[in-house]
Amino acid sequence: MDELEEIKKKKMEKMMSEINKPHEPTVELPGKPIIVTDATVDAASNQYPLLILDCWAEWCGPCRMIGPIIEELAAEMKGRVVFGKLNVDENPQTANRFRISAIPTLMVFKDGKLIDKLVGAYPKPSLVAKIQKYL
Repeated sequence: MDELEEIKKKKMEKMMSEINKPHEPTVELPGKPIIVTDATVDAASNQYPLLILDCWAEWCGPCRMIGPIIEELAAEMKGRVVFGKLNVDENPQTANRFRISAIPTLMVFKDGKLIDKLVGAYPKPSLVAKIQKYL
């Protein structure tokens, strides 16, 4: 009888530790920038706890400079931050809605709400420092 009680106790401890263990997010956070459009901007900002949306255009020199940095950060910060890319020429509704008047503009969404805009091509260390405060 004592053996049975011991087994029950161990099972109960295991179950309780499983319940109290922090769970992984149900949404897999990508390690590379996602493509965002006028049609998907709201869904993307609501799907990920922290989304940094790079608003850019093909003809924009500073946008092309910051592009590889965004790619690197997406891989380095995988699991904590999701980066998105939105071409403002192909998605003018979003650009107008959020009053984007200069590019590159990085829009920071936390839990579906726009909490900041970073305008300009920041060097990687500066960008990392700015992003750290949202984590």
